[in-house]
Amino acid sequence: MMWSNFLMQEEDRRRGASGRARGQHKSGLSPEQEGKIKLVLLLTSVGATLAVLAVGTEFWVELNTFKANGSVVCDAAHLGLWKMCTKRLWQADVPVDRETCGPAELPGEANCTYFKFFTTGENARIFQRTTKKEVNLAAAVIAVLSLAVMVLGCLCVIMVLSKGAEFLLRVGAVCFGLSGLLLLVSLEVFRHSVQALLQRVGPEPPVAPALTYEYSWSLGCGMGAGLVLMLAGICFLLLTLPSWPWSSLCPKQGHRAT
Repeated sequence: MMWSNFLMQEEDRRRGASGRARGQHKSGLSPEQEGKIKLVLLLTSVGATLAVLAVGTEFWVELNTFKANGSVVCDAAHLGLWKMCTKRLWQADVPVDRETCGPAELPGEANCTYFKFFTTGENARIFQRTTKKEVNLAAAVIAVLSLAVMVLGCLCVIMVLSKGAEFLLRVGAVCFGLSGLLLLVSLEVFRHSVQALLQRVGPEPPVAPALTYEYSWSLGCGMGAGLVLMLAGICFLLLTLPSWPWSSLCPKQGHRAT
């Protein structure tokens, strides 16, 4: 009698374990779904790398003075969301076909400082021009918010792959799309800050030099990151849709009877 009770308990335990295993397998992702999610996550990693590179570097825009200043040197500057750098370049190093000083990547005497409107609230001065700190602060805050939402989206997708929480895939898709949109909005706000900087010429001497500006590679990375993140969000959102609309659009061809 004791052995029969023991065998019955062992059988019940095995049935419970097999039932839990079937339940976990049913709630998990299929290998095809997991492969698609990992492929889109790889695309997202490209966008995330570009976003971090853009936000962390200071080559968003270059400000260049003209070479025709009666000197052997000329001044240029480049700035981003957090820092600006002024450079004094030898005109002999500047390409002959350029009328302005630059590009900023040329070797020269550099002076880099962080913007003080993040700490003391002071505006920065570049070539006798003053920044508009409210616009610069808005661009930086929106960019940081974009990175935070992007990290939240990555956590959602990791939970989907590790725990099988498929409902988080839709949340991750929204996060990546919103992150890309916020990053593009930050670029547009920064563009307005550059326009405001060029117009805010100080009245005190010396006279502000004539400037030209050109957007640089950091801003290009930001634009690419925003588009890639939005594309990744759309792809994740498509993966959350049921398969029957796609199967009706692309029906499988069966073997024809001969």
